[in-house]
Amino acid sequence: MHLPLILRTTGALLILFSPAMLAPALVAWLFAEPTIGTFAAAFVITLTAGLALWLPGRGRPKPKDGDGFLITALAYVGLGLFGAIPLHLDDSTALSFTEAAFESLSGLTTTGATVLSGLDGLPKSILFYRQLLQWLGGMGIIVLAVAILPMLGVGGMQLYRAESPGPVKDNKLTPRITETAKALWLLYLGLTLACALAYWLAGMGWFDAICHSFSTVAIGGFSTHDASIGHFDSLAIEWVAILFMAFSGINFALHFTAWRRRSIVQYVGDQEVRLYFGALAVVAFIICVLLIRHPDAVASPIRHGIFQTVSIATTTGFSTTDFSLWPSVAPILLMFAAFAGGCAGSTAGGMKMIRVLLICRQCAREIKRLIHPMGVFPLKLGDERVPNRVADAIWAFCIAYVLIFVILGCLVMGLSGLDFITAFSAVAACLNNLGPGLGEVASTYRGLSDSVTWLLMLAMLLGRLEIFTLLVLFTASYWRR
Repeated sequence: MHLPLILRTTGALLILFSPAMLAPALVAWLFAEPTIGTFAAAFVITLTAGLALWLPGRGRPKPKDGDGFLITALAYVGLGLFGAIPLHLDDSTALSFTEAAFESLSGLTTTGATVLSGLDGLPKSILFYRQLLQWLGGMGIIVLAVAILPMLGVGGMQLYRAESPGPVKDNKLTPRITETAKALWLLYLGLTLACALAYWLAGMGWFDAICHSFSTVAIGGFSTHDASIGHFDSLAIEWVAILFMAFSGINFALHFTAWRRRSIVQYVGDQEVRLYFGALAVVAFIICVLLIRHPDAVASPIRHGIFQTVSIATTTGFSTTDFSLWPSVAPILLMFAAFAGGCAGSTAGGMKMIRVLLICRQCAREIKRLIHPMGVFPLKLGDERVPNRVADAIWAFCIAYVLIFVILGCLVMGLSGLDFITAFSAVAACLNNLGPGLGEVASTYRGLSDSVTWLLMLAMLLGRLEIFTLLVLFTASYWRR
């Protein structure tokens, strides 16, 4: 392990992140808000800390395998803590540092859980900053660093594998990893601009359109209003959100291939995408039926049912109504749908549809083996055979995911005294990078003890980094490399 290289890389990432404090300062200047000094101070602190880590590192030693895991973890922790500075310093938010760190990390991990209320009365610069955190976290600050800072001195593929979501992380869109990262970010930027334009044409003001495009494409769920998308009460805006939430939940590598070939055949032929849209359709149908059977629950059951299904199942977290108050099993079903999440390689959270698909096929294979003990039934995805190592990794991931959910849920319930639904939905919402929970955390996570808040931040990191990227750091063998 090359600690100077790791610290130097972490410092470079902080330097890269520091201009994120200047954009909201510009917004504060445009709207004549007194938060310019807050963001300027945060910029200076972050830049200074980054330089302090970056400058002492000299030379470029060859990184060892696995250094990217520690760099990625330090990056998210460091950016989350430094990103909390303006939220903590500004008087309008009145957040403790723990609460500010929760809000910051929730943004960078695209979780969307919030400790803030009264969003409509907050400075626009603070609102813009929250949305920007989610946008940066959507495609990943690490991938951005790989795209524009190849001189970091660490293997780009290590960072890409450690940070990117999904079970198969070796596929590159272009021969060079830096070109792959650039291609992903250009696609991400283009989709964000298209989303902002669509929101504006649907009736949003330009500020809200830009802010909501950040959190929609990032599948984050932060809004500039307490009522979220429901604030606008516009069917056109809701359908724009549905379209871009669903589209952002698809593998961005697939988007890139379809764009390069100018064809939608890739979407139709992709088994994960078919399962993804099939699952959305089935869950939406069930939710709509449940709401129709309880006409007093919501005014427009089909409209709200479809929107909330797409929002929760893709782990975005936008709302048009308080779905936690819906009758029957509707809220629980939506929370379970978030466990599957979107496609691998997308900005969505959850375990990813590709894992769900392969687990189902492995179960079917085991049934065939019971019937035909001597038969050979290879696990396939399309025409390609899935290596045993990938299959084993998927089983291990899913088991670890469930165990962590249960353990953290029990810890949160024990430390906080919260009821079962509130505690376990809070952990599920953070682990799946969803945001809104049920019960007492349906609208805000404020009021939780510091210990519970830090546990939920750990859940956010585990979900964003897909568990093993973080868990590997707690093994003795990793440090003995």
